Amino acid sequence: MPEIFTGEGLHKVDGKGRVSIPAGFRRVLEDGDPESKGGKGPRVYIVYGDPRKPYLECYTAAAYQAIAAQILAMPLGDRHRRYLQTNFLGKTHTAEVEPDGRLVLPQKARDKAGLDLNSEAYFLGAGDVFQIWNPDRHAEAEAEADLLADAPPDFDMLSLIHLDRPPGGPRS
Repeated sequence: MPEIFTGEGLHKVDGKGRVSIPAGFRRVLEDGDPESKGGKGPRVYIVYGDPRKPYLECYTAAAYQAIAAQILAMPLGDRHRRYLQTNFLGKTHTAEVEPDGRLVLPQKARDKAGLDLNSEAYFLGAGDVFQIWNPDRHAEAEAEADLLADAPPDFDMLSLIHLDRPPGGPRS
């Protein structure tokens, strides 16, 4: 099983829109980009097209290309394919991680996530992707989406995993 993005971090966005990527995330990006060997930094695919998400989703080269292949395998003219072509393939910025571990966030991506120059960005590992948030937006979203607000104090969050179905199977 390939490495996944885990953990969190708060990093400064400098005056040029550059931000340091957490070290553990950089290792996953390197593992997910066979072309990053030999002095080239790993590529990261920054998706900013989903209008419902107030954050950026960042993929390894391998993960992004696997999803892109699935989209391109959909029938031509299919409305879902067109939507994904626009909002996943089209509204993506491909960047190379700089040798010092920084990433340049383009203006459109910063606007989407509400990130200003000389501010902070909140990184959150989410398995096959990592997210980049405005820290205030993340705190608000986390407070609004507390699934366990009414759970008893001894509730185990891992019980949310449905062990009776195979990974990727239908949800009940």
